[in-house]
Amino acid sequence: MSLHIKNIRIADPSQNKDEKGDLFVENGKIVSKLSANPDKIIDGRGKIAVPGLIDVHSHLREPGQEGKETIKTGTRAAAKGGITSVLCMPNTKPVIDNAPTVEFILLKAQKEGVVNVFPIGCATKGSLGQELSEIGVLKRAGIVAVSDDGLPVADSQIMRRALEYTKMFKLPVISHSEDKELSKNGVMNEGKNSMILGLRGIPRQAEEVMVARDIMLAELTGGYLHIAHVSTAGSVDLIRQAKKKGIKVTAETCPHYFTLTDDVVKLYDTNTKMNPPLRGDKDVAAVKEGLADATIDCIATDHAPHSQEEKNKEYDLAPFGIIGFETMLSLVLSELVSAKVLTLMQCIEKMSVNPAKIFNLEGRGSLKEGSIADITIIDPQYSYEFTKESIISKSKNSPFIGRKFTGGAVMTIVGGNIVYQI
Repeated sequence: MSLHIKNIRIADPSQNKDEKGDLFVENGKIVSKLSANPDKIIDGRGKIAVPGLIDVHSHLREPGQEGKETIKTGTRAAAKGGITSVLCMPNTKPVIDNAPTVEFILLKAQKEGVVNVFPIGCATKGSLGQELSEIGVLKRAGIVAVSDDGLPVADSQIMRRALEYTKMFKLPVISHSEDKELSKNGVMNEGKNSMILGLRGIPRQAEEVMVARDIMLAELTGGYLHIAHVSTAGSVDLIRQAKKKGIKVTAETCPHYFTLTDDVVKLYDTNTKMNPPLRGDKDVAAVKEGLADATIDCIATDHAPHSQEEKNKEYDLAPFGIIGFETMLSLVLSELVSAKVLTLMQCIEKMSVNPAKIFNLEGRGSLKEGSIADITIIDPQYSYEFTKESIISKSKNSPFIGRKFTGGAVMTIVGGNIVYQI
């Protein structure tokens, strides 16, 4: 399909370009001009074209947990949120620690998905933290990073070996930074609110101890470390200092960590239960500051679907996690851009350009000529209410249900094909 997108604001940090103009798409690529009349002309007046959003942290649940989400439903939810590529974590059933499972996901995504799916492989066999996975085999099968996300790699020697071994494959090691002994039995942030509510707390140090350890190991090995779901002021400061020292570390955070505090847990709504947990005001401010000064490189969803039956339990018993594909962009526009914490260009850099660079997704994260035509079209005036009925994801576990938004994706183009439009 060939497309001519007319009179649109083009916001592309990869080219330092923010201006009105036209975009041309042919044979799945961005081109300078079309060889024939376009199959479709799109009027972009009042809208913004940005490089397709890339979510570097999600859980598609397939194989093994299809009651929560599937590649089919998850990729459609992502497309609705303006996301053109998702990186899926390996804590499926079975876990992604072998080539056939990687191949299954890629084939399923090709047949049933509507956005690009890039699998992340297990850092250790079975995600048990005892022995490295066959990382070279996984790389050849198609993974873009390794992680035991959902669990930390508790053994420092194993984590060291992972950082050393992945260097030859140019694969980032994604750290789920959690000291399980410190967080044991905790269900929310440790502090005044946990004491008032009578819920067991998870101290900030449960995250920060592991962030510090993994930074030290990255310095020791020269390996490439990516810190997942940063939630505390201490973690932001540790990453900032590591970058100043030249250590190869990048980091991500999620919209809930710069939008909500542990005050929202007061209603005992299990859709506010996630790991790491929602923190305090100072942590939210620090995360925003970390985004503004480029300490934090990426904004990701940590899309973690759970059934209503699972979440409809006492707070102590409900699983951690919320969905995020369909609200990430709107939360970024409202909480960061409209609030003048970051510019639109800075936000797109963290949701497209940086993810493509960090995870070596060649041809993506840019609207320059020759790039793959993954495009997100944003209408900053698009207003809607996020309701349970409107959710495309198979699961509905979001703390943002009922919230009214201004600004969001109105068209998502993947490889030159329109996969979502309002």
